[in-house]
Amino acid sequence: MEPLLELTIATFGPFYEDSFRSIVGDAIMANQHGTWREDYRDMWVGLHDPQNNKHVVVVEDGDTLLGFAAWQMNPDKRSGEIDIIAVAVDQRRHHVGTALCTHAFEAMKHAGVEVVSIGTGGDRFHDAARAFYDSLGMTALPLVHYYMAL
Repeated sequence: MEPLLELTIATFGPFYEDSFRSIVGDAIMANQHGTWREDYRDMWVGLHDPQNNKHVVVVEDGDTLLGFAAWQMNPDKRSGEIDIIAVAVDQRRHHVGTALCTHAFEAMKHAGVEVVSIGTGGDRFHDAARAFYDSLGMTALPLVHYYMAL
């Protein structure tokens, strides 16, 4: 569990500490994501729960964690969502993310899922993620989420 949490923090730390904070400021950062490290630790507790249609797959090379993906499915709606995906910095652009998504898509399809989604940010930090999801053939639906400190 600890290597998964470490990769999660290494992957998304720059978003929270650099991108999000610089966009919205310290007050909103503290309010919305001031405990982001702990939030990810809590997230990992229930992320893999096959009885509730939640799954995680990891890619390792020996003892080295290269990446992971977690997804959940809603059998009633025949839909699924990739909740989180992370690939170690030195493994990006080596098809680890593609292998993770392909595995998740195939597992979901085998379970009867017909539509899959994944969310990401519209900020510069997430440029590579959006390009990756585009390369998988996914269709983007732009959304805007506004913040304001009172």
